[in-house]
Amino acid sequence: MHQRYVALLRGVNVGVGNRIAMADFRALLTSLGFTDVRTLLNSGNAIFTASSARAKHAALRVEQALLATLNVRSRVTVLSATELDALVQANPWPNDALDPSKLMLSVFADHSVATRLAPVQTRSWEPEWLVVGARAAYVWCPNGLTGSAIFPVLARLLGDAVTTRNWATVGKLQAMIVAMVGVMVVGT
Repeated sequence: MHQRYVALLRGVNVGVGNRIAMADFRALLTSLGFTDVRTLLNSGNAIFTASSARAKHAALRVEQALLATLNVRSRVTVLSATELDALVQANPWPNDALDPSKLMLSVFADHSVATRLAPVQTRSWEPEWLVVGARAAYVWCPNGLTGSAIFPVLARLLGDAVTTRNWATVGKLQAMIVAMVGVMVVGT
């Protein structure tokens, strides 16, 4: 059975380093055997179709191909469409209650990462908020990322084991998956 996946590249096209054209990223994903490849924005977000067997080690395969083919070093997190939906449903705040450009979803590379945040979960971050789930942290940053007290701490505790997208981008990724349902390929 084939299904949709989301690939999230960490630290790509931010500042002057780790630059990658999205056309090159799409071509790389296609060369790895993924189909229906689409990218969103210019910051390393892609949707693709794959069998569960082919997607099993997709993050590592994409990381290796990025380095070998494009000389770009980036940690890659891959979520199934179902996992992305679960993260959206687990949002602790109503979708229309907060500015989506200031609500961040920090997706963990794997489930073990959440335990690293135990020391900071009970701390008050006012006016920011932090809610940690099994696969992601939800962070409300009313002053944006540059004015955030939480993000330097997350960076120290998690390093490259997390990648962050604002809620507007998460919504666009989810909408792309929904829009692609008509081109879903089912097979083995």
